Amino acid sequence: MDCRVAAALAARLGGAWHVRTLGASGFTATWRADGAGGPLFVKTLPAADADTLAAEADGLQALAATTTVRVPAVAGCWIDDGLALLALEWLELRGSPDGARLGAALGALHAAPAEGGGRFGWRRDNRLGSTVQRNAWSSAGGLDGWIEFFGQRRLMAMHQALAAAGAPAALGHAVEAVVAALPRFFDDGHLPRASLIHGDLWSGNHGALADGTPVVYDPAVSVSDAEAELAMLELFGSPPPGFWPAYRATAGLAPGYERRRPLYQLHHLLNHALLFGGGYVAQSLRLAERLSRTA
Repeated sequence: MDCRVAAALAARLGGAWHVRTLGASGFTATWRADGAGGPLFVKTLPAADADTLAAEADGLQALAATTTVRVPAVAGCWIDDGLALLALEWLELRGSPDGARLGAALGALHAAPAEGGGRFGWRRDNRLGSTVQRNAWSSAGGLDGWIEFFGQRRLMAMHQALAAAGAPAALGHAVEAVVAALPRFFDDGHLPRASLIHGDLWSGNHGALADGTPVVYDPAVSVSDAEAELAMLELFGSPPPGFWPAYRATAGLAPGYERRRPLYQLHHLLNHALLFGGGYVAQSLRLAERLSRTA
């Protein structure tokens, strides 16, 4: 396979390439490629799954276009002889980013103008892990548009996928109850701002360059309520020290965020239940039942 990847790089980018495997990363095979145009970080999938890599390239390019947060540059995304490839700039990452710089960068991203004319969604579907993420634009902006988008494209889409995978009916009923209660989570007057978000920003999807510059990668972008991003950042831990003051100074944070945080985390727990099963199913059910009771 190393030779196959090297040949694909030579055909697309020119020159000779030395390729070595890095193993699996998430749901793709990964490689380091050294050549005249390198080094590069390369992901590969069978050609039938090429859209997964195309969606990642689209998300990285969208984030880069805001000039707010550092991402690996896309060197190319193509199919060669049955193999789909995504070639990215190789970045030497050194652990966690400086919290204040990450907070300022993410705040700037969320405050930047986003496409869609105030509506929620994205120009194409993409992947949350290996789950297809439906991003058809909401029919309107504002609170009604967000409730439509989050309720249907996020929670109900996960419910339907889980039901098809044989999840307990009780989980589906609990998710439906949360969707019915969505307006009550915004009775404090919070109006979701249509922001471009990374979409899957946990600690495994951000790092830092040697000088502390934050880098984010493996996106699942959409135009969404920025609070959904923050909730994911807190699902499996906490952002680095200094994050919150810098974020608030750049983008602000509504007082009701802590109440809505578990609502937005439910979406990602449901995805983990779909991908990994096990305890995530029970955890999702408990959270959905609690949200429907306390909304």
